[in-house]
Parts: sequence; structure tokens; C-alpha cells
Amino acid sequence: MMSFEYRSVGFIGLGAMGKPMAEHLANKLPPETLIYVFDVVQAAIDQLCTEFPNKVVKSANAKDLAEKSDIIVTMVPEGAHVKSVYLDPQTGICSTDVSKKLLIDCSTIDTATSLLVKDHISQTFPTASFYDAPVSGGVVGAVKGTIAIFLGCSESDTNLPRLTHLLQMMGKSVIPCGGPSLGLAAKLSNNYLSGIIAIAASEAFDMGMRSGLDPRVLQKVYAAGTAQNTICDKFTPVPGVYAEAPSSNEYKNGFKVQLMRKDFGLAVDMARRVGSKNVLGEVGLKTYTDAMNDPRCRDLDSRVIYRFLGGNEDWKGKDEID
Repeated sequence: MMSFEYRSVGFIGLGAMGKPMAEHLANKLPPETLIYVFDVVQAAIDQLCTEFPNKVVKSANAKDLAEKSDIIVTMVPEGAHVKSVYLDPQTGICSTDVSKKLLIDCSTIDTATSLLVKDHISQTFPTASFYDAPVSGGVVGAVKGTIAIFLGCSESDTNLPRLTHLLQMMGKSVIPCGGPSLGLAAKLSNNYLSGIIAIAASEAFDMGMRSGLDPRVLQKVYAAGTAQNTICDKFTPVPGVYAEAPSSNEYKNGFKVQLMRKDFGLAVDMARRVGSKNVLGEVGLKTYTDAMNDPRCRDLDSRVIYRFLGGNEDWKGKDEID
């Protein structure tokens, strides 16, 4: 069995996904490994440093973190943030020497920005290695350590064993997708499908419930038939059907609807760029755009699309969660 040493790891981006991922590293990396962290929200840094006082160390900025870390993981919201974190000439990761370091970006962004960052690193620091590694599984998965990680890396890459070993501390499965930006292409394809399923599931539950069916029965029907899917199983849009679904917690602590809109838009753009025809793309994008701008839905889990579409959240037996 291969063993790996980790002298120091840096983690940038301590949001809803990044913080629990960093916590898993703090709990699972060897005691002697220090974790340097940075976020634009100082309170997020302070909270993690307080939680792991002898393990997690605050950094002044991305450059400061990069100077002290052998491996750097980034998890930020958008492509503009990734570009700034890596390429800012004063405070970015690449404003210091990152030769021979592993750089892993878990953000979900457009492939063009990711390739721009990778090309800059390859040209400026030929011995450094940059990988896109977006994740899927939502906040619940990040907290539980069950996220899937789509790694822009080939099976033959010599860094793959080390990357897999580290990433499995934060997630359940690490899937090499073939090469640079292909992890992102996989993630955008996944979120496009997930977003479409959430809309379809919300409509299906609503029509079944309006016809007189109990949503718990409908969930069993979908699970047993050809409509089985993870959204209905574990991210059920209808509140009170699955206890751990964000919908059963007032759609809190999930994948925000505006983030789904962002990813869905990136996927539609990718499809257009590569010449893929999708008949549901524009309809889905408009649905998430409208939901994102609805004050009843904004900042809530994306499965709040059920509310946006007029689904009944106060169905009889809501409090009897199996």
C-alpha cells in the first residue's frame, strides 16, 4: 500500500462547501501536517483556527498561503474568483514561486478560465501541476465526506495516486476524467442533468399529489420504477418526505438556487460551444433564473424549485417523516 507525506497543505475558500472539506483534512491528515487557510471572510478563518488551534493556521492572502504550502486546494464561487486567487500580480498564488507544488481547484467554473490558469502555471512554473477537481454532493455531502470529485487528470498521470489519496479524505469517490478541464466538463454535464431532474421531479410530485397521492408513496414508486434518481431519493423537493433533504429543513443548508443557475448557465454555454443540441437548456435556464430572482426562493437550496412551481409544502402528514 502506498504511503504519502504531507508537510503542509493550503486551503482557500471556507464557504458552505469549503469549510467542511477543510475540516475533513484537519481531522484526517497526520498530526504534524499544518493546514494554512485563507478566505475573504475573516470570521470563517477564525472559526476554523479556533476549532483546530494546533492544526490550522491563518494566512494573510493567497500568496502568503502559497509560500508556506506544498499542496494548495482552492474552492471559490466563480471563474473571476479563481482567476484572482491564482493570477493576481500582488496577492495571487502565482505571484510567488509554486514550482513542484500540487495545485487543485475544486471550484465549479467555466472551462476556459480553468485552462487559462493552467496554461499560465505550465508556462511560468513548468514543474508545478494544476488540476481541476470540481465536486458534487452538496453541502450535506461535504459535511458527511461523501462528495464525488471529478478530477481533470488522466489515468496515467504520475500524480494520480497522491491526488486520489488526498481527495478521498474529503470525498467518497474520485473519478479521473481524462485530462485538463475534463473534470469541469463532467461536472457541468452532471449539474445540467441534476437541474433538469429537479424540475421534472418537482412537476411529477406536484401532479401526483394533486391527483391524491401521498408524496411518500410517490417517492417509493419512483425508486422502484424507471424514474429512480438521487434527487427523488435523497434531495426530495417536497418537504417532509426525506428527513435529511434540505427541503425538510426549510430548504436551508443546500446548493443555493443561484449557484444552480450559474452552473446550469455554464453548462448551456458549454453545450453551445461544442455544438451539442439540447432542447431543455433554455427552458431550464429561464426557470432557474426566475426562481433565483424570486424572494421566496433566493439563497435557498435549488430544489426550492418545487415551491417556485407552486407545489404544496403543507401536505397532510408532513411531520411524520419516515
